[in-house]
Amino acid sequence: MSFLGYRRANGQVGTRNYVGILATVACANEVALGIANQVRGTMAFTHQQGCCQTPPDLQRVTRTLAGLGCNPNLAAVILVSLGCEGTDVAAVAEAIKATGKPVAVLPIQESGGLANTLAKGTLLAQKLVMDASHISREPCDDSDLVVGLKCGSSDTTSGLAPNPALGLAVERLTAIGGTAVMGEVTEFIGAEHILAAQAKDEATGRRILDLVERMENRAKAVGVDMRGGQPTPGNIKGGLTTIEEKSLGAIAKAGRAIVQDVYEYGERPRVKGLVVMDSPGREPELLTGMAAAGCNVIVFTTGRGAPQGFPFVPVLKVTGNRNTWETLVDHMDLSVHEVIDGSESMPAAAARLYDAILGVAGGVTTKAEVSGYFKAMDIYVTGPVI
Repeated sequence: MSFLGYRRANGQVGTRNYVGILATVACANEVALGIANQVRGTMAFTHQQGCCQTPPDLQRVTRTLAGLGCNPNLAAVILVSLGCEGTDVAAVAEAIKATGKPVAVLPIQESGGLANTLAKGTLLAQKLVMDASHISREPCDDSDLVVGLKCGSSDTTSGLAPNPALGLAVERLTAIGGTAVMGEVTEFIGAEHILAAQAKDEATGRRILDLVERMENRAKAVGVDMRGGQPTPGNIKGGLTTIEEKSLGAIAKAGRAIVQDVYEYGERPRVKGLVVMDSPGREPELLTGMAAAGCNVIVFTTGRGAPQGFPFVPVLKVTGNRNTWETLVDHMDLSVHEVIDGSESMPAAAARLYDAILGVAGGVTTKAEVSGYFKAMDIYVTGPVI
């Protein structure tokens, strides 16, 4: 047994034990935040979706919110609804209820507005937090980990140290029955054939290539060809001149683990091992997709220093840039810059990173959790607001 976690009624394991206050539409954000600000032990999730969208996007918002509510890091959930949104709030509530955890819906319009909903929500949240406090951590195995993989604000050190170190950690995790979820399809471009070659079979590899083609076609539809260039100014300043350079470093997060399956955005993996999830590279939407997919820890590698965490899933920040480690002390959790200066081997750095993942899973607080730098989240949608 490797860490102490919260075993839920459906068998999944949480690394945190919050009561989630989830806004089901952008119009409910202020109330969700208001309740969470009143009650310690709660975490709010807010976003800009849920109304005036095409049916496919509303269905995605509904599925994503359901996935977030089902995340094992939440012991109970309050859904804060306006009352007239396009999100299928009843479906979200039913999906969460099926996990065995308490769930309640607070419609602002039916509750009498902001003040009344805040009062009702605060009292309900207090009770749910007290109930959740009776749940204790218990010994859990590495196979209970579902680790999200993310890189951002990358530079030339990213592909040389933190990403390969994470890749070795992923190989170790998946070899003993754990799960790793890799997203950021935009950062496969130019290296997708390498990742596809790591798939368990040709059909799975083809699905990886299809994700990349679908992502590229979205860009081409507005007259943009991403290949041969580098669309991110920060990456250029970090020494990455093309998307292909970024992608070669990004896919190193997977190591040599075999890709077992491919999923849509926010979809919960149904297999163990390394899986690929359709998602963009931008943090607010990517981290939300990871949480909706059931990740109980996220590892976020960064070169220049990306500060974002997530409300109820701990995000471990890892850098390979000595300057970033020394100047962004309030955001970075671990550095493997010693690999670059030659004072540490890659396997040793990977072992330290793996131990850090287990530590965070067992309750060690991340810098993002300490600073509260996790509020600007959103849900990935593909169509227009109407």
